[in-house]
Amino acid sequence: MNKKGFTLVEIMIVVAIIGLLAAIAILSFMKARQQSQQNACINNLRQIDAAKEQTALERRWTNGQAIDMTCADSTKSNVNVYIKGLAGTTNSPNCPAGGNYTYNAVGSNPTCVVSGHLLPAP
Repeated sequence: MNKKGFTLVEIMIVVAIIGLLAAIAILSFMKARQQSQQNACINNLRQIDAAKEQTALERRWTNGQAIDMTCADSTKSNVNVYIKGLAGTTNSPNCPAGGNYTYNAVGSNPTCVVSGHLLPAP
C-alpha cells in the first residue's frame, strides 16, 4: 500500500523551524527599529544644538545663558526659528521613541528623557 503525506513529526519539525525563524526576524526588526529611533533622536538633538548655537551667535548670548522653555515669546521660540517647521513656536521636535527634549543652557548639549538618546561628546 502506497501511503502519501507527511507524518506528524515531520510537520512538527517544519512548524518549529518556521517559529524559530520568525522569532529571529522579530527580534532583528525590534533592534533595527530601536536603533533607527535612537539615530533620529540624536539627529534632532544635533539640530536643536545647532539652532541654539546659531541663536546664541546672533543674539550675543554667552555660555550658560538659560533657554526659557515655558512662555510663548521665549528664548526657545528664538531658537526654533532655525529648526525647519518650528519657526515662531515653542514646540520641540518630536522624539520618535516618545521622549521630550530639554534645550539646556548655551554651551551645553540638549538632552532627551529617553535613556541612550544622547549627543556624542565632541
